[in-house]
Amino acid sequence: MSTTAHEVFAASEAADLPRGTAQDRHFLLACALLLAVTVWGTVYWCGSMADGMPMPGGWTMSMAWMRMPGQTWLQAAASFMGMWVLMMVAMMLPSLVPMLSRYRAAVRADEIRLGVLTTVVGTGYFLVWTIVGALVYPIGLAVAAAEMQSQRFAQCVPFATGFVLLLAGAFQLTPWKARHLACCRCTPTRDQPLLPNVGSAWRHGLRLGRLCASCCTGLMLALLVGDVMNLGTMALIAVAITAERLMPQPQRVAGATATVLMATGVFAILRACAAH
Repeated sequence: MSTTAHEVFAASEAADLPRGTAQDRHFLLACALLLAVTVWGTVYWCGSMADGMPMPGGWTMSMAWMRMPGQTWLQAAASFMGMWVLMMVAMMLPSLVPMLSRYRAAVRADEIRLGVLTTVVGTGYFLVWTIVGALVYPIGLAVAAAEMQSQRFAQCVPFATGFVLLLAGAFQLTPWKARHLACCRCTPTRDQPLLPNVGSAWRHGLRLGRLCASCCTGLMLALLVGDVMNLGTMALIAVAITAERLMPQPQRVAGATATVLMATGVFAILRACAAH
């Protein structure tokens, strides 16, 4: 990791979270309720779409890329986006809360205005993830269509999955990852006040979302190839993302995640070779 990244990590660790005032407790309670609702919604939605389509090569295609009976493509896209937004809030909120807390400490405003500004930051952040989902969906549809139309292509999917996991693991070790992870953790402090207006809050939320989406590229690849509707995969990726943001030595967490992803990729390739 570069010296600059080390300095940013050190600076972010020095930032104090806001103390337990009443408005902070209200904020944390609201976040806990939102997390509970989105986790429940994700579990319910994924449970209702748990079945998949067995494919040549011994793997199962996720229901996320299929239309339900009587469903139009527009309805299918809306369903996917609804599921994606719920899932992103459930997965990302635990790591976003400390960033929002530090933002609240850096903005000088009364409780009501601070609540509005915090909501704007969060909305901007999750808008970025919504755009990511809108980009992912047509790509997933195109790949799924190719898999259903070509048996040979479908049989190659287990190999491709292993290689993508290797790529995702390698990404965790890149300077790009280190730089964006450092920026995700380096949030405003009391010594770096932000303007208490909606425009500033909106830009800050978009910036956090862009940094986080860039930082999570490898982990999102692993989620998508590991079945986007799989609750176990979802939970593991969420834990990895949260640990990277909150643990004292995030570069070690990223390295450990890289090791797990690459080992899983090798295993997937070897299993695919054995099946053929």
